[in-house]
Amino acid sequence: MPSIKNVGEKIKQIRELKGISIEELASRSNLDQEQIFEIEEHKVIPSLAPLIKIARSLGVRLGTFLDDNEQLGPVVTLAGEQHKGASFSNKNMKARSHMDFFALAGDKAGRHMEPFIVEIRPGDVNDYMLSSHEGEEFIYVMEGCVEINYGKDVYVLNPGDSIYYDSIVNHNVHAGENCNAKILAVIYAPF
Repeated sequence: MPSIKNVGEKIKQIRELKGISIEELASRSNLDQEQIFEIEEHKVIPSLAPLIKIARSLGVRLGTFLDDNEQLGPVVTLAGEQHKGASFSNKNMKARSHMDFFALAGDKAGRHMEPFIVEIRPGDVNDYMLSSHEGEEFIYVMEGCVEINYGKDVYVLNPGDSIYYDSIVNHNVHAGENCNAKILAVIYAPF
């Protein structure tokens, strides 16, 4: 799976291939032109929400930005073979990275879900800003404690606990108890 630098390059490549200007992509995705420019030029670590908006505006799956190879048959990822794909922030465009995503199906062509192992580092309460995007998410806690702000509610999950929710509702996932956590996350963003 490519680095976040390659994600920006792929966005720019697809945008230019389709003859779409940054201004037009900004209008279609309801994002700032500067935000798109900074993603394409690797100056910021984007959250998933703007990436999903960009993917929809370009008419591609979210996974298109994260794929290396595409395989038609099943994709098997053995223990220890996950590759770090990208780091995302969930506060704003200039926030520090506190989540590392390890793709589990980056080679699968035509997939509709994005499964990841996500390692989450604790952060400041100020980092926890809610975001929303179309789709659904499933989270299974593997290690540590995870707090999920979902609308006006807060859910505290421990190893073995899971949650499935609509991503259109404002939400935030972060490490709880000021300790590292690891989750299995499956994200579905409709095309």
